[in-house]
Amino acid sequence: MVIKVFLASSSGSTAIKKKQQDVVGFLEALKLDYTQLDIACNEENRMWMRQNVPEEKKPTNGIPLPPQIFNEESYCGDYDTFFDAKEDNSVYAFLGLPPPPGSKEAAQADKEHIVQNGTHAAENPDDSEVPVEERNGNAHGEKEQVEAADEEEGEGGEAGDEATEGETAGDEPPAAEEGEEEAVEETDEQAQAEEVEEEEEQEEEEAEAQEGEEDDLEETQEEEAE
Repeated sequence: MVIKVFLASSSGSTAIKKKQQDVVGFLEALKLDYTQLDIACNEENRMWMRQNVPEEKKPTNGIPLPPQIFNEESYCGDYDTFFDAKEDNSVYAFLGLPPPPGSKEAAQADKEHIVQNGTHAAENPDDSEVPVEERNGNAHGEKEQVEAADEEEGEGGEAGDEATEGETAGDEPPAAEEGEEEAVEETDEQAQAEEVEEEEEQEEEEAEAQEGEEDDLEETQEEEAE
């Protein structure tokens, strides 16, 4: 199988030249066998490309632009579909070629095969050699293990409930603590009452001192008047 890339060697479009170089450079990087077919200098190549591009893949004007890619007679796609395949690591599938072993595309195809079929063919080539218990996952043994685990969880759950009840009962404050709180409250009230009494005594002393000063001032004024 030979990959055919239809190009226009004398195209005046910079965009077309860039796309052609991108396709050719990528095929060379993959070391794939391909053939460049010039449609600018060969009318047969131009007509063959236009006739073999599917109608649904042609632009609205009906004239497909290069680069166009074929695998022998089978149409692969244009630059846009090639670019999408390159981004998705599916260029070999795009070209209709098997991916080389060890490549990203081969690994991706292998994963898709496992997902679709549920198992890898190489993992168990001969299913008859595997014991019935292993093929079925030892369903009876697993069932017994699950039932035993459920019983242990039930016993553990009952013990946990009893412990929780004990912890809840222990959270209640003892009567001694309540008495201490009442004694603290009474002490606070006494301290507040003593502070009020001290403030009143200070006010009385200040008032008496002020009256004494006023009396002294009056006596001084009378003496001066005499």
